[in-house]
Amino acid sequence: MSFLAVIPETQAQSTKIKTVVIDAGHGGKDPGAVGSKGKEKDITLAVAKKTGEYIKKKYPEVNVVYTRTTDVFVELMERARIANRNNADVFISIHCNSVASSKNTNGVETFIMGEHRNSANLDVAKRENASILYESNAKDDYDGFDPNSTEAYIAFSFIQSEFKQRSLELAEYVQNELVTKAKRADRGVQQAGFLVLYKTAMPSILVELGFISNPAEEQFMMSDDGQAYLASAIYRAFCTYKTNYEKDSVDLKQEISAAPEPVADKNKGVVYKVQFTTKSRQVDNPQNVYNNLKDVDFYEHNGMYKYTAGCFSNRKDADNYLKEVIAKGYEGAFVVEFENGVRK
Repeated sequence: MSFLAVIPETQAQSTKIKTVVIDAGHGGKDPGAVGSKGKEKDITLAVAKKTGEYIKKKYPEVNVVYTRTTDVFVELMERARIANRNNADVFISIHCNSVASSKNTNGVETFIMGEHRNSANLDVAKRENASILYESNAKDDYDGFDPNSTEAYIAFSFIQSEFKQRSLELAEYVQNELVTKAKRADRGVQQAGFLVLYKTAMPSILVELGFISNPAEEQFMMSDDGQAYLASAIYRAFCTYKTNYEKDSVDLKQEISAAPEPVADKNKGVVYKVQFTTKSRQVDNPQNVYNNLKDVDFYEHNGMYKYTAGCFSNRKDADNYLKEVIAKGYEGAFVVEFENGVRK
């Protein structure tokens, strides 16, 4: 089966943030971006370890897992596997940006998995995904994926992460802290097709701390003070995310326990539906709200409400209807399978 055809399996999340995986980009034989004095792999490792230390000190009950703690090479797929094996609630991948043609480009940006909206985002994804060129089995593991081919990224436009909304929330917290507290130039929250995020089964983000190709930013990222500012910004964002996530989860649990049980799917056996949106709160009269779709329904999963349209006995009909749903503006829609009313 094609690597790019596999959507990550969903991890069951609790109402508490118990495990965070912090990924220091690159390492070992893969230096990442190289500046006039420093290497991306060294900066990311220092910031990743500081971030983890801050989290451990504040939340000793949280399990902090690193994809690497030394200067070693870790395959992109293995980084995601580490997060999945540890049933992580959050995955944070830390990187440095670079533009070969400019020493003046600066700023921070935080990415979630998604379709690149411009050539700049695509360039960032290409550079970070180029790590697979250091992997001996990349051709087989990634089904011939070429990180330098623009066409190879088209498949990502059809991918919708189960955790996109949560990832976006975390990304916005991180970006805000980096800009307001670490005083970095704001390049915004972005989407792009990163392989390291594609295979993670939890809210996941990729942080670009700054441009190592910019001498001033390189100096800042290499300094102890600069690394402390960057790490503390990510740490504070994690604290905000954890607090809000756990509060929302408790509130939703109370609401659900007090509400009548949702009506189960009347179709017996295996059916296919098109999931088109996820909400943190239940939508009143969803069929009226989404009146351009048919057979609108929902199911509750991991503290979120997932809304579906259509109900088909075979995958082909569901795939055809998926095209209609996407054409109506629900670009992140995808097909889900149910058996006797339960999501498979």
